[in-house]
Amino acid sequence: MFCLLGCSFAWEPFPRYAGPIEKSLFLLDSGIPKRKATASEVLVEVYSTALNPIDYKILELGIVKKMIFRSPVTPGLDVCGPVVEIGSKVDSFRIGDIVYGSCNGVFGHGALAQFAPVPKDALALVPKGLKADDMVSIATVGMTTYQGLKPHIKAGDRIFINGGSGGTGVVSIQIAKALGCHVTTSCSAANVGLCKSLGADEVLDYKSAGIIEQLKGKGQIFDLILDNVGSPFNLYRVSHTFIVPDGNFIQVGMGMSLSAIRQLIGNMMLPGFLGGGKRKYVLVTAKANSADVDQLAEWMEEGKIRAVIDSTFEFNATPKAFERLKMGRARGKVVVHVKES
Repeated sequence: MFCLLGCSFAWEPFPRYAGPIEKSLFLLDSGIPKRKATASEVLVEVYSTALNPIDYKILELGIVKKMIFRSPVTPGLDVCGPVVEIGSKVDSFRIGDIVYGSCNGVFGHGALAQFAPVPKDALALVPKGLKADDMVSIATVGMTTYQGLKPHIKAGDRIFINGGSGGTGVVSIQIAKALGCHVTTSCSAANVGLCKSLGADEVLDYKSAGIIEQLKGKGQIFDLILDNVGSPFNLYRVSHTFIVPDGNFIQVGMGMSLSAIRQLIGNMMLPGFLGGGKRKYVLVTAKANSADVDQLAEWMEEGKIRAVIDSTFEFNATPKAFERLKMGRARGKVVVHVKES
């Protein structure tokens, strides 16, 4: 089970239970000591957080959970709020600064808590006038996408973003446009208007025809594929038919099932002459980089990136927020208010 602790509160996992996260959350009204920042961290009082699939996917893998979660771990990556404590090696922030960024919510002390310790390199100041809900909506997904795109593209490149209307996709489209790319993306017919409003030059309805068939019909025109979905399962293996010879396939999101893990291993290890992909395959995991978080904040301030929020939930309704996320139908991010800002 997972518990909500009162006073200095947090959602935390109970290692013996492996099941749906929305079924195992419970509220425990009990005081716990306020967390502390290490030398290179700052302690943030959390106003808002946005949920990410990784917040629940690892916690629901029973065998993995038994191996790695020997002590309580609070989920939640995205964080926004005021700095309340500064580590001894931190000179870039002051008490009271409103910051946003990404904390270690997969294996450490996450954002579904009153206070969250965050590495200094994963934070940036929030521009005046911008809201906490908006900043957490672009934090982790924005940093991951930016780090996946920037090293591999140049202005004028044509890219395809697989999955344009979800929490990662809505940010991916805007970052790609800010970097000067021509963007084709995929979504259902109901979300075509949303993707175009974010800057997509062309939108493919994956329900009207298979995505692979639609991409093959265009020929080798794409310099890069950014996959936020992980399906169709063979998208990478046939990507040489629509990616230019020196192009790249960038994997950002995919499932955590055994078949998805096998697919990932195959994509990374199986050579092209044995049926694997024939283009460079890059699996992206976000790394703390203050310059990247600063860039995203600057684009937000300039209006080049805007938050797309599917729904908001109060802290006590966190299980409902996870239910919404796991439906797979969210248009943009699912946000939880930890404290009223």
